[in-house]
Amino acid sequence: MTTVAIADWLLDSTLAPAVDGDSLAPLYEAATRGELALPFCAGCAQPLELDQEICDTCGSSEQDWRTVELRGIVHSATLMHRREPGLVRTENPYPIVDVELTSGHRLVLTTVHPTNTTPAIGTTLTIGFRHLANVAIPAIDTLEDQ
Repeated sequence: MTTVAIADWLLDSTLAPAVDGDSLAPLYEAATRGELALPFCAGCAQPLELDQEICDTCGSSEQDWRTVELRGIVHSATLMHRREPGLVRTENPYPIVDVELTSGHRLVLTTVHPTNTTPAIGTTLTIGFRHLANVAIPAIDTLEDQ
């Protein structure tokens, strides 16, 4: 079966992560199913950062990846005006949004669809997925009270 790379609105497909062997493989695998999986401490269930190796609460180095709710709120947001020719595909400014998820995790995301505006701080949102080449990546899908 031939897989066709999907063009992302923001980034060139050469920037797609290699999923096999990547420490974030559980995130990408869940995203392919339309789910968001994030790391928690296996010892105390504390939400962990994506690259966090040791739990700040209990000191455990074991992770437990779990599916979380696709909802959060805008913690902060800005418009990015910088473009990297050949890497960033859009000609317009694009949003970079710090999202606080209901799971307790914080992710920095952009949007599923192109926009040159930012959501207001405190706006409730739903997470969807962009597709960079053949890799699904979490992004803001809908805003609920802006």
